[in-house]
Amino acid sequence: MATEFNSTNFEKLVLNSKVPVLVDFWASWCGPCKMMAPVVDELSNEAEGAFVVGKVNIDDESDLASKYGIRNIPTFVVFKDGVEVAREVGMRNKDALLGLVK
Repeated sequence: MATEFNSTNFEKLVLNSKVPVLVDFWASWCGPCKMMAPVVDELSNEAEGAFVVGKVNIDDESDLASKYGIRNIPTFVVFKDGVEVAREVGMRNKDALLGLVK
């Protein structure tokens, strides 16, 4: 299951992570986001410590969505060493998301 990131834990779990982090910016009312949820959870289960997968609900965490310029969802952002290194907007298959992280 993907980790829920919020403004309280984002710095510790994402920006200070020693491994790459894939962040799914989503909302509960977003159809494509709901369709991506099983893919995101599957990736999280398969990460095995090589990377971290988590989600940010943009309705609950509008400050994070604004800070990272999230304009469309789902948006997938990869952070490495506290820096954004990749971004994709829209539905993607598991292999495409895995490619982002690697």
